[in-house]
Formats: sequence, structure tokens, C-alpha cells
Amino acid sequence: MDEMKVLTEFTHDPDQRTLKKYQENGGYQAIRKTIPSITPDTLIEMIKASELRGRGGAGFPTGKKWGFIPKDPSIDKYLVCNCDESEPGTFKDRFLTEKDPHQLIEGTILSSYAIGANRAFIYCRGEFYEGIAKLRQAIEEATTAGFLGNNILGSNYSLNILVHPGAGAYIAGEETALLNSLEGFRATPRLKPPFPALKGLYQKPTIVNNVETLCNVVHIVNRGVAWYQSIGKPNNRGTKIFQVSGHIQNPGCYEFPLGVTLQEVMDRAGGPLPGRKFKAFYPGGSSCALLTADDMQISMDFETLATRGTALGTASIIIMDDSTDMVKVATRLMEFYQNESCGKCTPCREGTRWVVQILERIEAGAGTLSDLKKIEQVCSAFAANSFCPLAAGAAPPIVSAINEFKDEFLKYIVKNPNADRNPKMRMAYPYQPPSSVESN
Repeated sequence: MDEMKVLTEFTHDPDQRTLKKYQENGGYQAIRKTIPSITPDTLIEMIKASELRGRGGAGFPTGKKWGFIPKDPSIDKYLVCNCDESEPGTFKDRFLTEKDPHQLIEGTILSSYAIGANRAFIYCRGEFYEGIAKLRQAIEEATTAGFLGNNILGSNYSLNILVHPGAGAYIAGEETALLNSLEGFRATPRLKPPFPALKGLYQKPTIVNNVETLCNVVHIVNRGVAWYQSIGKPNNRGTKIFQVSGHIQNPGCYEFPLGVTLQEVMDRAGGPLPGRKFKAFYPGGSSCALLTADDMQISMDFETLATRGTALGTASIIIMDDSTDMVKVATRLMEFYQNESCGKCTPCREGTRWVVQILERIEAGAGTLSDLKKIEQVCSAFAANSFCPLAAGAAPPIVSAINEFKDEFLKYIVKNPNADRNPKMRMAYPYQPPSSVESN
């Protein structure tokens, strides 16, 4: 299958970030088609009919999500763009904001118009210095041109967009934690329900959508629902930006219709490094179960990957070749989740720490035969009982690594002459892994 560049069609052009070049390439035509000719309710129905699903990881139908917003015009409503791209292996949103910021601005305008919002926020990861600067410049250009501000294109609709840099917290990618951060509080998740569509930012109805999701809206309006439905496969319409990183010859962003095979994406990215073979893949970022080299022909779509026990997620494919130590991979990933846990709930705060403690002990040659089962038990417990999806995403990459590459973990464990004894568990912070083999 060949690449199909829709969102990334003009990202090769360094001038695409300017209003002049964006308009030369068809930019802001969707705004002219929509405001005021298409009613907000009609636009929502168009997005529902297109079968666009969220591109931030969960894959929830976008039009259905918009439909939850109350219709009362007297109630303030907000649109929030989630550009807090913090998971290992993800970089598509940063790519789009740096290369084609006006596309995101236009998608934000259309989506805000659909839900009746007069103020929108783009919440960016604080380290996205270039993307933030280009977004602010694009907003200034769009405002001067009449695409933002009061009475857009002479209509009765007005919208202002604010770019808000975050503070580098992974948990802020969770929509309610993002809203807390946007309000000036610590980024910790809220209890749901109520969901943001009813009580979100400042306790007002709010839609939170991903950068890639909002950019898709522009092309659905411009080219039509039938065109969009012709791409991909049933229940998986449109293209997806696959971010390829790790042990691959040409890492980067590649845009394909949903349903492309993993093999086709790998071929486009140049294949494995010289003299190496593929070993394992995280297909949707680090928060999913891994695939092996036996899965190269799998269809990269929401349902197929779910059936395999993993997830499409953000389509951030992390590639590991036959030089990779899976014990070190598991340890490093769980260290990331432990570090990024907001600490609000005990299962996540303590569970991730316990698993790090066990994995570091295994890697240091002090593991025991009971450790692998204990890791699975702890992961199962914190995935089922934590307050938000962070811990639920931390478990699959570790448990799947153990299941698929158990022999590698056992090779470390058998280095311990006392592997059949109960391990020492240090309960206090900070935990320092043993420098040599220890046992009771």
C-alpha cells in the first residue's frame, strides 16, 4: 500500500507555516464553506457520518463526542486541543504544529463553531518551543486576516484561541488532568462522571480533541463525507500518521490509510538496520502490549489490534531489533511510568514503584523465581484499581514483554544462586537496587 498524504501533503514545504502559502495550497477554504453557510448541527452530523475517530489514543467517535455538548446558547462552551504529546515514541502532533500550524488553527475554528464555543485553547507540551512560537504566529496572522476574532468573515460567529504551554507532565495528556492544569492547578485527573462535555473547563461544557483529530475536520469539510469514507476500512476511516522510531533505517512520520499492514509501514521506513532483524514492536506508543516479528502482516487498525490484545493508540511504532535486551526495555518503561505517576492514587503510585523495584533487582542479578508472577499480579492490580488510565497503560508493555520473551527474564534470574528464596523488598523511598546478589 502506498502512502496517502492528506494531513502531511505540504509539510515538506518550509513556507507552509505562513498564511500566504497555506492559502495558496487551499487553506481556509473549509472556513469559507462553513461559516455561516453550514449550521453547527449540520457540521456535527457530517463528522458523525464520516466516522472520524479520535486520533489521540482512545479512538472515540468524534461526532458522537461533539453531540454530547448541551445546545443551550446561553451556556459558555470551550474547545481544548490536546497537544500535550508526552508518551515515548509519539511526535506527530509536534510535527504538525511545527510544519503546518494553520491547518490546526482551521480545524480548531471549525470544531469550535460546531459545538458553539467562542473560546478555544491549544494546550501544548511546554518543551515544544518551536511549535508554540509558530502556532502563536499563525493565530496572529489568522486574526489579522479575519479568520479569528470578532465576527469571523462578517458572520455573527466569534472565536479567540489561546496557546497554553504545559509544564512537562505526562499525566496532563489525560483530558481532565489537562483541564486542571489549564485552570492553574496541579495536573491530576478528575473523577468521571461528570464528563468534560457536561462539566469541563471552569465547570462548563468542554470538548477535548487531539491535534490530528482536529486537522482531519478540515479535509472532511473540503472534500466531503463520501471521500473520507472511501479511505481506510469499515469503522476505521481516513488516514493515520504512523510515527516510526527505534531500530529502523528511516525514522519519521508516515501517513497511510487505516488498515495498512505493519510490514508495509516498515518497508516504507526502510526496514531494519543493516545486519539486524526485527524482534518486537510497540504498535501504539509505549502504553500497549508489544507485537513480535510474527505479526508483520497484521492490519494497523483499532479493532484488529484490540483483538490481538494490544492497541493502535497514537500509532507510534517503537521498533526493537534482535540486539534489544527486553529486561532493560521493561525496566526503563516502568521507570518512566513510575516517574510520571501523579501520585493521586495508591495503586498507581505504589504499584509502579514495586514493579520497578522487582525489575531492577532482576537486572542486577538478584531476581527470584517468584518475581515474574509477582510482577503480573501487581500490574493486574494497579491496572484494575487505579484512578485514571495511566496505570492501565503501564501494565501491558511490561506483562507482554514477559509473556513473549520470558526466557530472557529467566536468564537474569538464574544468575542468582538463591533464586528459589523470597526476595528482600525495600519499602521506603528512595529505593536503590542491589549492587550485588542478595537474599534472605
